[in-house]
Amino acid sequence: MKIVPQLLTAAIVTLLTVGIAIFSVQNATPVSLKFLIFESVQIPVGIVLGLSVGVGILVGAISPPLSSMTPRSTPRPEYTDEDFEFDE
Repeated sequence: MKIVPQLLTAAIVTLLTVGIAIFSVQNATPVSLKFLIFESVQIPVGIVLGLSVGVGILVGAISPPLSSMTPRSTPRPEYTDEDFEFDE
């Protein structure tokens, strides 16, 4: 049953890659990125999109392990079955 999420993830990444490739071929117009007073050199839209997606995937892959490493200020309470009342 573990193969379904992996297959779905691979399909999404593949579709995203194909979409970026098609978009970059159709939009070869160079653009420059502006942030505050900084401006980049002119590069094609597809490369900007590809780099953005790549950075997003890396940040998404790195952030869960990093967030689990941070210590919690208060420990989570341990619950047992006796803590809950079930109506039968």
